[in-house]
Amino acid sequence: MKTEKDTAGFYKRLEETLKNDTTWPAVYLYKFIVPTSPEKIAEIKTIFNDTNAEISSRDSSKGTYTSISINIRMKSPEAVIEKYKKVSKVEGVISL
Repeated sequence: MKTEKDTAGFYKRLEETLKNDTTWPAVYLYKFIVPTSPEKIAEIKTIFNDTNAEISSRDSSKGTYTSISINIRMKSPEAVIEKYKKVSKVEGVISL
């Protein structure tokens, strides 16, 4: 299990990478895997409501998991990380 220190370090490295490799604002692609559940999928989609995001989803071959791809124009690395933090509160979600 990840500690808060590990998570904070991950987000700090991600922020630095995004700052150095991308000119902002930019289109960013989020990818998540979540146990197939209409409630969990809706919870993730709600986080991106009113953002003009392109959201697509696909069930795994056994239907156990759903992959969700979200293509969205973001203002800054900080805005990208803010969305990751909100999605991380959805139980069982894996961010790719």
